[in-house]
Amino acid sequence: MALCRAMGAGPEELLLPLVQAVERQLAGRLREGAVPEDCGSAFPLAAAMTAVELLSAMTGGGDGVTSFTAGELTIRREQGGTGRKGLSAQAEGLLAPWLGDTGFMFQGAEG
Repeated sequence: MALCRAMGAGPEELLLPLVQAVERQLAGRLREGAVPEDCGSAFPLAAAMTAVELLSAMTGGGDGVTSFTAGELTIRREQGGTGRKGLSAQAEGLLAPWLGDTGFMFQGAEG
């Protein structure tokens, strides 16, 4: 919650349930045997980043984070341009070492 507030999250009444839902969603995507605690500080930061992006979309915001720094990680969200990663994509990148299968894969395809 504190990370979300530091990133400029909006309506307080939406924040707690949204963060809880995002945490459950992200925990469900971790590879088998991994738990959020294994991710260290990356898990709460990824949850906050995702929640802030979702909250902004839900409330019609487009402003918000222009710069946020936590240790060596800096997050900026700017309007316009193409090819920029959203906060959710950056959050997924933070959790990549602990995530289960992501993206596209073939299963049982014969050559």
